[in-house]
Amino acid sequence: MPYWLYISIIVLVIYVSASIALYYLQDYMLFKPEKLSKDFQFYYENQNIKEYNLETRDGAVINGLLFKPKVESKGIVLYLKGNSKSIKGWGKFAVDFTRHGYNVLMVDYRGFGKSTGRRSQKAIKRDLQEIYNKIKERTSENRIILYGRSLGSGFAAKLASMNNPKMLVLDAPYYSLTKVTARYAPFMPLSLLIKYPLPTYKWLKYVQCPIHIIHGTHDNLIPYKTSVKLSQVNPKRTTLHTVIGGGHKNLNNFESYHKMIFEILHNKSHPIDLTTTSIHVKHTSKPNKTKA
Repeated sequence: MPYWLYISIIVLVIYVSASIALYYLQDYMLFKPEKLSKDFQFYYENQNIKEYNLETRDGAVINGLLFKPKVESKGIVLYLKGNSKSIKGWGKFAVDFTRHGYNVLMVDYRGFGKSTGRRSQKAIKRDLQEIYNKIKERTSENRIILYGRSLGSGFAAKLASMNNPKMLVLDAPYYSLTKVTARYAPFMPLSLLIKYPLPTYKWLKYVQCPIHIIHGTHDNLIPYKTSVKLSQVNPKRTTLHTVIGGGHKNLNNFESYHKMIFEILHNKSHPIDLTTTSIHVKHTSKPNKTKA
């Protein structure tokens, strides 16, 4: 056997083996769940919470926490978290919304916390739609805010594209999970291997509510330019909020982030009368000639 053919066979075997490993191990690489016992008691100081369990049609149980404000509720934020831990730790972020008078519902995806069931992109999307439907039974859609953080941003975009919430807020979102993975495995046939492509950009096209994108300029996991690109998908409905110096996991440590949340929730933006701006003004270097 020629030496070049021998080397080619070895490379091909390694490539195929790596592809197979990526396909079967991607759940372990993508999801970093923290599992909680059924009798685990959630506790947050100075937070009013209520625990819920939703049994899905395939027998899975989705566990969630409802955080209630101390004043009359202005609406509800469905907070879709990132790919790690459980709502036990993520619950600390609820105060950023309850302090503004909003209920906050956080749920654990399948296999996280107390939630059970076999995980897949289709199953998670179906679970979240069921949860959204349950929320709609108790309040109108114009009181529902979808907030997607990192991994949750794709699922939030999908929900917004299929429903009519008050607004969609994406925190450190990705263009698609396939694009994120390509940074680390550029030579792999990812379109065939990835079980969670989560094409956020495709779903954003169909969103009819206001879209707010928040991203830090120093995000090393999902680059800031990703949100710049996403903001151009549905530009008339999208506002891009930049946290200067913010990374992927520390936006809540920046005062500017909390100012953005305030402006978004309180709708501090207002329409501009473009007829009084320079947008329609035409300038010329030649003076107009007046008729004698």
